[in-house]
Amino acid sequence: VLWGAALFLAWNGLLLLFLWSRPAPLGDPDPSSHLPSELIRLAQDAETELERQKELLRQIHRLSGFWRRKQRHQRPTVSPPSPQTPSVLAPSQSEPVLPVLVLACDRSSVQRCLDRLLRFRPSARRFPVIVSQDCGHAETARVIASYGDAVAHLRQPDLSDIAVPAEHRKFQGYYKIARHYRWALGQVFRTFRYGAAIVLEDDLEVAPDFFEYFEAALPLLRSDNTLWCVSAWHDNGREPLVDVSRAELLYRTDFFPGLGWLLLAELWDELEPKWPRAFWDDWMRQPEQRRGRACVRPEVSRTVTFGRKGVSHGQFFDQYLKFIKLNDRFVPFTRLDLSYLQKDEYERSFLPAVYSAPEVRLEELQGDGHQALGPVRLQYRGRDAFKALAKALGLMDDLKSGVPRAGYRGIVSLVYRGRRVYLAPPQDWTGYDPTWS
Repeated sequence: VLWGAALFLAWNGLLLLFLWSRPAPLGDPDPSSHLPSELIRLAQDAETELERQKELLRQIHRLSGFWRRKQRHQRPTVSPPSPQTPSVLAPSQSEPVLPVLVLACDRSSVQRCLDRLLRFRPSARRFPVIVSQDCGHAETARVIASYGDAVAHLRQPDLSDIAVPAEHRKFQGYYKIARHYRWALGQVFRTFRYGAAIVLEDDLEVAPDFFEYFEAALPLLRSDNTLWCVSAWHDNGREPLVDVSRAELLYRTDFFPGLGWLLLAELWDELEPKWPRAFWDDWMRQPEQRRGRACVRPEVSRTVTFGRKGVSHGQFFDQYLKFIKLNDRFVPFTRLDLSYLQKDEYERSFLPAVYSAPEVRLEELQGDGHQALGPVRLQYRGRDAFKALAKALGLMDDLKSGVPRAGYRGIVSLVYRGRRVYLAPPQDWTGYDPTWS
């Protein structure tokens, strides 16, 4: 616009200079007698030029508006990158961008994971999908590449075997997974400088409100330093053990669930220097890493696993994991108030609800005499008592650093025969005992 205005003024200045400096026609005794006709012609020329300049200004204005709209609304594309020059969407300065990092290896069934992600993703710009592939498996690479610009495909450059202690020779896969996690998270937070990321593995399917859940939980994670992750997974999320009618319920848990989880770049700054060589998820569950912090987890899981094949050889899959209920109802989490999950407020409501529930014995709970009761509490003292009750209720009974799966302050919430049950330690509970592992 400024260039057009300058051009207009310069042109008309030159035109006036030319006309006023022209000599009078030869043989004309009175040049002033032609002045009216000259002025009329000058005005006509000026009017014609003015219309031309106005049209130029209109074109500049239209092009400027088109460019602004294009910059505001276009969706950037991501091309399949080479290992040296990966192509990933850059973080936006004006609106949060929350990438989804999918760690893949040799499962061509990663297609199931990616299909669901792209089906439910509300925005390609706000939720870029980055697939980091280890193993160099050609068929899996072909499947990932078939998505073109819809996903970014990174390739872990180091595919070598890892020197491990002799007694860990059969655990080589766990060492490679830890190495891959470190490299892939480094790409997300160091190379591409995102402020947060959702981490998935290639054998997970997501719920319709997966993105809605994490978008709503991100501000909570940023504002509450007693939280260190948000997970889509519920370890005890088998359908008989959850209230599917209350899919909006969320809990705090001291157990790191994984299997679809959100972390901030600040947490990676803390973890990266001491990242373990193997068994990274159990390492995350140690007190030295958790440092008294909790995660958020849902009543009804927002991810399920279809990966029976893997380095764990299907451990827990046939008994528990394949029965996890995947939420199928969209919950508008971004329109809900999640402040009840902040530590002080949560403990003001959750702990009284647990310890005001009447205590019952397992035999009473399993009998028919108390079907009309509301929430009840089963109390345990000691590791063996917990494991016996958990097994009787159908829960996963293993403990990591003394923490039960889905537990908060030792309390595990579940549904048993349609009734809310709290499996809880005594009210004077003083903390987890790592020797229970």
